[in-house]
Amino acid sequence: MKQHLYQVIVKWVGNLGSGTSSYTTYGRDFIVSAPHKPNILGSSDPAFRGDKTRWNPEDMLLASISACHKLWYLHFCAVNNIVVLEYCDEAIAVMDEGSSEQAGRFLSATLKPRVRISKESDVDKALALHKNAHQACFIANSLNFPVKCEATIEKDSI
Repeated sequence: MKQHLYQVIVKWVGNLGSGTSSYTTYGRDFIVSAPHKPNILGSSDPAFRGDKTRWNPEDMLLASISACHKLWYLHFCAVNNIVVLEYCDEAIAVMDEGSSEQAGRFLSATLKPRVRISKESDVDKALALHKNAHQACFIANSLNFPVKCEATIEKDSI
């Protein structure tokens, strides 16, 4: 089995002077870095005292699901003579914060890709290839909650 290694650095930059001396005295900001890639400015969700202008882990998880599906989908289209001209996914996810007795968790994610294909491409085949992409997606295969795909295909009129 071929394996791949991924490494990132997540550095907390939220020490506002007194570290984590109390829940309200520290920032949630962090920087994600990796060689040869731009930094990602992160924080927690604003509901958890984070900065709304920075990516939070929940955003990044949903973006990872969507991006992995899209990359597999484009691959399957390319090898099946489906010419994709545009692809835009407005994905959503639902997370339950949990309780004092139970940890929070994601309950579901729904991908909603809108795909425009060439007029020579087959709409039914283009739609069916989303199932292949879902089955191949490394990220979706690693999750313990359902990921649904509600794709729409539009044929180019030109």
